[in-house]
Amino acid sequence: MTAQTRSIAARSRPHTARKASLLLTGLTLILASCGSPAVTPPTPQPQTREQDKRTFTAVTPAFEAHLGATVSQGLYDGLQGKAGYAIEVPAKWNGQLIMYTHGYAGMGDKLNVQPPPLRDYWLSLGYAWAASSYSSNYYDVQSGVEDTNALALKFPELTGQTKPTKYLIMGVSMGGHVAGAAVEKETLNTAKNKVTYAAAMPVCGVMDEEYEFQWLGDYTLAAAQMAGYGAQSYPQTDFQKLLPDIKAALFTDTSGPLWQVNSAQGAKLRNLARQLTGGERPVFDLGFSAAGLQNAVLSTGGSDGTLNGILAKNFYGNVGVTYRWTTSDTPTIAEKAFNDAILRVTADVDANPARANALRWLPRVNGEINVPVLTMHTLGDFYVPFKHEQLYNAAVTANGKSGLLVQRAIRAPGHCDFAGPELVEGFNELVKWEAGGAKPAGDDVTTPSVIADPNYGCKFTRETRAGVAPCPVEAPISN
Repeated sequence: MTAQTRSIAARSRPHTARKASLLLTGLTLILASCGSPAVTPPTPQPQTREQDKRTFTAVTPAFEAHLGATVSQGLYDGLQGKAGYAIEVPAKWNGQLIMYTHGYAGMGDKLNVQPPPLRDYWLSLGYAWAASSYSSNYYDVQSGVEDTNALALKFPELTGQTKPTKYLIMGVSMGGHVAGAAVEKETLNTAKNKVTYAAAMPVCGVMDEEYEFQWLGDYTLAAAQMAGYGAQSYPQTDFQKLLPDIKAALFTDTSGPLWQVNSAQGAKLRNLARQLTGGERPVFDLGFSAAGLQNAVLSTGGSDGTLNGILAKNFYGNVGVTYRWTTSDTPTIAEKAFNDAILRVTADVDANPARANALRWLPRVNGEINVPVLTMHTLGDFYVPFKHEQLYNAAVTANGKSGLLVQRAIRAPGHCDFAGPELVEGFNELVKWEAGGAKPAGDDVTTPSVIADPNYGCKFTRETRAGVAPCPVEAPISN
């Protein structure tokens, strides 16, 4: 069972639970009709989670306005408490507002507004932009969506300007999850603050909320097992204590910016990770070696599957997953032994439940979209892997919405490692498309032979990164 099929299976759990509930109800009615005492079903108890107990302090931004623009900034009421905001409107405003959604900001108590990477460019074109700190930290996408939407709705009140004629949204990393979820049908139906965006641009985003945390759990469990320190129970509470030994068993050097695997267990782990993150593709090896990305992923080892208290139950499970580091049709003897030995974890039922008149704690990215979406992802991203694009493509296609999706692969090893021209080009083509122009070109993110081509990603990569093979130069057309 692959990560993709596992994700689809996991999404069916609510339907299974619903069927079970209907069967139980039917059985209760049958028993009652036979003269048995009526059975009163237990009242469901609301789930409680650690995130609701935390407090945060929003920091008032202090951005200087660009020449010819006006900045409004301060604090406003968000989902979890106060959030910071910044809004910048150019003198020659085109009437449109771009909401920028920032990435994961850690687990501290200070909430800061982050400026968008295309700030200067947007203002030069006449767009206004706005950004929220969100009213909480941690991986709180619910707060990200609600607080971003609330800020968009407050734009006239906070700026003295008229209501925008159009709302657009762009986000990076966790903010890509926010931007992707913001245009989902489920979000539009259940959010407290409702905004209809005209288009979305999630980049380096978590485009399958289940896969991201399955990936982190799979890699850390597999690394410990491959190193000879396999978990005996979940969570593996001594993972961080064992981490120096795990690294020593898999890598020959972890002292520099690029880690080097050994030729035995380390090489197997690298190939296992390749298959878990999207298959053979350019730049993967460089991204796998990146110290910052490895440290980020390994730092999640030993977690309990609640996303550090964002959920009330364990979200992670690996029952039915076959870990492979070879590409043969069937697992090798060594792979069978590895899969027999690795700890199997069962995710809790309904760990990310639907909630009455509210977003899920971890908003879903189901592929039910009705506006143009353009995504970008770097091929070597080891933290939020390229497989997100493959799973998102499958979800959008399953909903018959592939005509609204364009995806682009960028030849870079880092997380959110985009060059300015790549972002500018993507944004320009998205807004032209949304305004009635032709659908932009994209990359095939699903065909393994296409993705494995050494030149894959060259179509939309505009700068050659260090350590990445340059794209071939096209010969000039002769007259």
